[in-house]
Amino acid sequence: MLSKEDVLKIAALSKLEFSESEIEKFRVDLNKIFDHMEELNSVDTSEVEPLFNVLDLKDVLRKDVVKNSGIKKEILENAPNSDEEFIIVPKVVGENADN
Repeated sequence: MLSKEDVLKIAALSKLEFSESEIEKFRVDLNKIFDHMEELNSVDTSEVEPLFNVLDLKDVLRKDVVKNSGIKKEILENAPNSDEEFIIVPKVVGENADN
């Protein structure tokens, strides 16, 4: 059983603050969760095969084929800032992101 001190320690580790009534509510709720986990741990699963996916489906993949869509010029014309080949965007990483 978790005590009030255990809940306070968990709250401190989580950088959370609770009122006295919330602490008691969480103590009760966490104890219910741990009781349920103990019940699940007591179930014999030695004869059960591990389940990796609940659906018996396989990924359907297509070949990754590079195609020329023919719309590069239109995309570059719609960009607010571009050169002949690329869309130009502001720098977003560096020592000072404000510059």
